[in-house]
Amino acid sequence: MGKKQDDRQAETLKKVFYRLGRYRIFLVFTILLSVVTVALTLYIPKLTGKAVDCIAAKGRVDFGGVIEILWQIGICILITAFAQWLMNICNNKMTYQIVQDIRNDAFQKIEILPLKYIDSHSYGEVVSRVIADVDQFADGLLMGFTQLFSGAATIIGTFCFMLSVNIKITFVVVLITPVSFLVAGFIAKRTYTMFKLQSETRGEQTGLIEEMIGSQKIVQAFGQTEHVMERFDEVNVRLQDCSLKAVFFSSITNPATRFVNSLVYTGVGVTGAIGVINGSLSVGQLTSFLSYANQYTKPFNEISGVVTELQNAIACAKRIFDLIEEDAQVPEAENAVRLNHVKGNIKLSDVSFSYVPERKLIEHFNLDVKPGQRIAIVGPTGCGKTTLINLLMRFYDVTGGSIEVEDVDIRDLTRHSLRAGYGMVLQETWLKTGTIRDNIIMGKPDATEEQITAAAKASHAHSFIKRLPKGYDTWITEDGGNLSQGQKQLLCITRLMLVRPPMLILDEATSSIDTRTEIRIQKAFARLMEGRTSFIVAHRLSTIREADVILVMKDGQIIEQGSHEELLLKGGFYQNLFQSQFAEA
Repeated sequence: MGKKQDDRQAETLKKVFYRLGRYRIFLVFTILLSVVTVALTLYIPKLTGKAVDCIAAKGRVDFGGVIEILWQIGICILITAFAQWLMNICNNKMTYQIVQDIRNDAFQKIEILPLKYIDSHSYGEVVSRVIADVDQFADGLLMGFTQLFSGAATIIGTFCFMLSVNIKITFVVVLITPVSFLVAGFIAKRTYTMFKLQSETRGEQTGLIEEMIGSQKIVQAFGQTEHVMERFDEVNVRLQDCSLKAVFFSSITNPATRFVNSLVYTGVGVTGAIGVINGSLSVGQLTSFLSYANQYTKPFNEISGVVTELQNAIACAKRIFDLIEEDAQVPEAENAVRLNHVKGNIKLSDVSFSYVPERKLIEHFNLDVKPGQRIAIVGPTGCGKTTLINLLMRFYDVTGGSIEVEDVDIRDLTRHSLRAGYGMVLQETWLKTGTIRDNIIMGKPDATEEQITAAAKASHAHSFIKRLPKGYDTWITEDGGNLSQGQKQLLCITRLMLVRPPMLILDEATSSIDTRTEIRIQKAFARLMEGRTSFIVAHRLSTIREADVILVMKDGQIIEQGSHEELLLKGGFYQNLFQSQFAEA
């Protein structure tokens, strides 16, 4: 278990260093400025020791020598401050450039992830990886590299300065030092797992919060407030528990290394005092040595804290790298062709598909659609109607058989040209933050004002849009703001009316619209569908009577097909569905 964890950490660190390599110029400057800062900082105690030796006894003070040394110390301090300022700029620049790259890569990957990944992961959990985990990674990287370089340079530099003062006392310091490494290493191995669990639980909590905020009305309407609170409390308690353990173990590191550092300081003080008594060491040299001993041990405290931050950063980095390295959707074929001159020929041959291998959904499905046909798809919930739409649009790839448009397998077409050939209105509306006009012209950005107005009138959306505070320039949020569900659906229909694509997919397109408006829109759809291949998914069978072919689906299979009158005469499953809706009438 421990070896696997170390391997995972090493693999994540390799990826971090690879990204650091892109900004090696900032890394080099950070290291060089760190060396300058440490060298001057360590030179000051040596000057201080000389100043002490200039004050030998009463009446034997070399004021000229002391003033000269003070000037040197002042210059060293100014140069050190300037070098440290530049080092922080370089480190910040490097860190946030890397963070920007990671977020760009993550967002680009989300854009090309297969829908099965998005459908199987909480939106909030994905958001947590891109926002919270990257922030945690940035904090660890920023603190880690600033203190790691300075700390390492301080330890090496102090060791060299101590050797130049007294070799014997230097060895006393070196003999006690490994204890600090052992303590920090022992604790660090145990903190990684806890920080990883903390990051995962935080993502789960973010996902729950995002889900509940988006579904607040449903939660309150069904009286699930207490149940949701219990779920949140349970996740919150787990987050508290793993966070406390992670912080507890990481907080032990600093006191433990401070104890070791106190032993080092004590050892130097006692050994140095004996050296002064014997005359092998001056008081000024002992002063310098005590200062060096303190500076030598201080980085161990900082590095132990850095190790904790780096453990957290590595745990967060692994989660974001897992997202970036997730398998993208199946790439387009190298010789993928663009779909042009679409007439509406669609053929499904022996199509099979399932979301999970152990649960079959669509098997050996065959369908041949001619240009201009209106295909209605009906059946009970879960029979595969929406899945069929996902396959036609290539949101999912078939697991068997093929789908052809204009005698070309859709896997040999570019996704953009295939989807551009369809106009789609779903039961679930989608609007983006922007004006009403921005939402209407999504499929045709160059549309004129006359075209936009004509499309809105065709969808019967023009009247309610004109009643809005700023008409077509009214600003709405991604959930539609104060628009009703029906108004949001009318906007989605307006998009379709504006683009007028060669093939249509209407999945419960009028489910949220009042009956009077629905009748008008059905007439507009009828005009729009003339000469266009159209797929209509509907539960209300009254809306599909005029379809050329009605496909009756059950358990992923077409069990009946024909016109409305033909299916009623068969007296099968369709007749039962129809009678269940109109029995009272």
